[in-house]
Amino acid sequence: MTRGERIAGVDEVGRGPLAGPVLAAAVVLPVPLPPALGRLLGDSKKLSAAARETAYAALHATPGVEIGVGAASVHEIARRNILQASLLAMRRAVARLPAPPGLALVDGNQSPGLACPTRCIISGDATEPAISAASIIAKVLRDRLMTRLAARHPGYGWEANAGYGTATHRAALHRLGATAHHRAGFGTVRQLALGV
Repeated sequence: MTRGERIAGVDEVGRGPLAGPVLAAAVVLPVPLPPALGRLLGDSKKLSAAARETAYAALHATPGVEIGVGAASVHEIARRNILQASLLAMRRAVARLPAPPGLALVDGNQSPGLACPTRCIISGDATEPAISAASIIAKVLRDRLMTRLAARHPGYGWEANAGYGTATHRAALHRLGATAHHRAGFGTVRQLALGV
């Protein structure tokens, strides 16, 4: 990568949960990458919540970092399916960068259909700093959102499980039924809400 080339890392969070939107981020890192920031980056799934928050704050505080965020709602997930909704969230995240990147590095094996050249990298969140940064931004923002929703819909444990199908969440679905934030098209949600 040359000093003037803008490369965005793109990743999404929230394909597997039973509730909440899918959220994506696109991040352009400065070149050269400040070593102090680089040491904070990694696969968001393997970082502690505190480490993710520290990296999130550092990304926002570092000059030259560009961030775009996009989401696809529960209704869009129902209409399109979770894969297409995830790709939509990625496109929205890249569109919200201050300027189009010259290249997008996308975590996984599915291209979201961006206007710029794209390279898909399986497990890229563990190997590419820009994708790691995107995964951290997306994870922190989605976890915060699910914590806010948990305050309005107590009992499902979203503040701890972020909408994933934990035992607590499944038991609450069976006991309380589904909310407007549940993915009604998911068979698990339908079955548990109906007590099947």
